[in-house]
Amino acid sequence: MEIGLGTYLALASVLFGIGAVGFLTRRNILLQLMSIEVMLNSVNLTLVAFNRWTPGEPGAWNHHGQVFAFFVIAVAAAEAAVGLAILISLYRLKSSVESDSADLLKH
Repeated sequence: MEIGLGTYLALASVLFGIGAVGFLTRRNILLQLMSIEVMLNSVNLTLVAFNRWTPGEPGAWNHHGQVFAFFVIAVAAAEAAVGLAILISLYRLKSSVESDSADLLKH
């Protein structure tokens, strides 16, 4: 039994939905960052799945989906570094990592 493109897209949409619900319902900034990472991984799964099932020219270099996935991974790493830096500064100022206490960071 071969797993088709629809199975990968269904899994990616479920992962994206879990990440979106996690981001919108959690108040802990660390859990919100983890939910964003889950959403980015679902995008990576979609890119790689489409690349796998898109026919290319014979003998041509057909790895565009993987290249885009590597760029998404690099952006996710930068997002995690910046997000954790903001989280550490918030914790030092407010002694809390709840997103409700982040409204006073502008002072």
